[in-house]
Amino acid sequence: VALALQDARALQNVHDEERLDLLGESKQTAEKNDSILSLVSTGVSDVKTFLRELLKGGQPVGQEVAADRVIQMADRISADISVRPFKDSRIVTISYLSAKPEFAARIVNATAKAYIEETLEMKLEATRLSLDWMTKKAEEEREKLEAAEKKLQQYMVDNDIVTLEDRLAITPQQLSQISSQLVLAESLRKEKESLYQKVQEVAGDYERAQTIPAINADPVLQAIRAQILKGEQEILQLSGKYGAKHPAMKKAVADLDILKRKLQQEIDRIIQSIRNEFELAKANEANLRAQLESTKSQAQGVNQRFMQYSIMKREVETSRLLYDTLMAKIKEKSITQETQPVNLWIVEEASVPQRPVSPNKTKNILIGLIFGLLAGVGLAFLLDYLDNTIKYPEDVEGSLGLPVLGMIALWKEKGSSVEMVMRDAPRSPFAESYKGLRTSLLLSSETGAPEKVLITSAVAKAGKTTTAVNLACALAQSDKKVLLIDADMRKPRIHKVLGLSNQTGLSNYLAGGQGNILRHGLHENMKVITAGPIPPNPSELLSSIRMRQLLDKLSAEFDVVICDSPPLMSVADGRILSRIFDATILVVRARMTTLDLARRALKMLTDVNAPVLGMVINALEIEKGDYYYQYYAYETYGEEPEQKN
Repeated sequence: VALALQDARALQNVHDEERLDLLGESKQTAEKNDSILSLVSTGVSDVKTFLRELLKGGQPVGQEVAADRVIQMADRISADISVRPFKDSRIVTISYLSAKPEFAARIVNATAKAYIEETLEMKLEATRLSLDWMTKKAEEEREKLEAAEKKLQQYMVDNDIVTLEDRLAITPQQLSQISSQLVLAESLRKEKESLYQKVQEVAGDYERAQTIPAINADPVLQAIRAQILKGEQEILQLSGKYGAKHPAMKKAVADLDILKRKLQQEIDRIIQSIRNEFELAKANEANLRAQLESTKSQAQGVNQRFMQYSIMKREVETSRLLYDTLMAKIKEKSITQETQPVNLWIVEEASVPQRPVSPNKTKNILIGLIFGLLAGVGLAFLLDYLDNTIKYPEDVEGSLGLPVLGMIALWKEKGSSVEMVMRDAPRSPFAESYKGLRTSLLLSSETGAPEKVLITSAVAKAGKTTTAVNLACALAQSDKKVLLIDADMRKPRIHKVLGLSNQTGLSNYLAGGQGNILRHGLHENMKVITAGPIPPNPSELLSSIRMRQLLDKLSAEFDVVICDSPPLMSVADGRILSRIFDATILVVRARMTTLDLARRALKMLTDVNAPVLGMVINALEIEKGDYYYQYYAYETYGEEPEQKN
């Protein structure tokens, strides 16, 4: 509906009076309103003539307003029209934006009326097109129906469909009857075959042949056997009176031989009869099987012809149904063509507005504020997404697969040294961070803290020296004998932090010097070895045998040896030292050390098989991250208000 109301064609169908104002608004310049209306009035009739000729398909002649100018003016009007539907209803509100309130009301009312007229015209046109199409389609379907009926009739004549239906009903009965007879014939053939095989086995052995029930049950054979038995009894009686050469005896023996030959002949006759019965059963089975196959072939032929007949019959029925449906629709459309309803009403005509709708300063300011806020939030998220520095423990544990041993907050106290926090403020929240790191170190294995711990970082200014000093002091406060070694012989800082002399130190001892290089630390349980004078070859000294021997000796005297080494990305000293220490702690600075740098530093350590214990995130701005509330709760834990007496 909204798109239709804003269509230029609908706007071109406005009544004469409304189109007059519409064209006047589109033509408005610096001239007076009366001159504009006068100018457009002269072109209204020409516009109507143009549209009428255009719809008829002819060429408009003699017009003063060109067709493209009318469409252009309608498009300009359409650009300022807005349609807004009411929620849960089928009512829409039409609005038009104009500098003249009276003109805006006239345009809205004219647009609504033009849309109703255009909708009615579209329905009538659609009905006409539908009737034309259905009439043409009905004629095509009529021709198809006639062709299908002729084809079906010819097929019925060619294939004798009238008798085919009777045969289709009789054939299944014949198949069933022949199948039953074939089953009986097959059973009889198997029975005769089995008997014939037994008879073949005893062929020539007349004594065994008589054991077969089918032979033994023959009445002729039984009669001969009775005569033989009687003859044998007679011979037995005569043998008691006469000798073997007596005529009576000879006659009795000759009669017995004749009976035995007749017995053998009868057995041969019975065997031949069994064979003949087997051959007859076999032939009968073959005949029935051939008859069954023939009947099946006939049934298949009948089914195929009847199936084709059914297909052609369905085509005729389908074509007839479609043709009848189209004819019914054509009659229905013809009756209702001139009575098309338009379910559109103007609920309320537009009235002249009393106040302008634009500009709305309050709304514009509010939108600007919301847009600025969303843009700021989006920019903040974008910058955070593009920032690949380490900010949270999840960055380390998820990307590097390395546990976070501790998180040290950013030191913001001016005028005090962060390296001395364990000595000057041991109960402060900042000191508790290093105590947490101490706990992680002590619980890193079943035997407690490693004896030799190396503190290093990827790049400079990550806070490794601060971490080494405060961790050593925290361990010393837990009654552990701790030694802090400054192995950064390129830019040593521990002597400056602790206010110690650096005239002699680790470099002197590794170069072959003698003497005591241990210094007192921040706690009575803490000793320090400074770096000493900067040598020309720090890497060679740190990889020497004396360094290993020194560490072995000091490990026996101290519970934990903490060593501060140079950054890994700058020199090879850190990798050299990591191989002779029991554990290595990598220090990174939050919002400065990138994940790529940390990953490269970790790879350097793993390439030399260094035992990496974990990572410490230093200078973490906790109030900016997800750990603000945890830190706040921890900061206030144990602080009780003073009681007034």
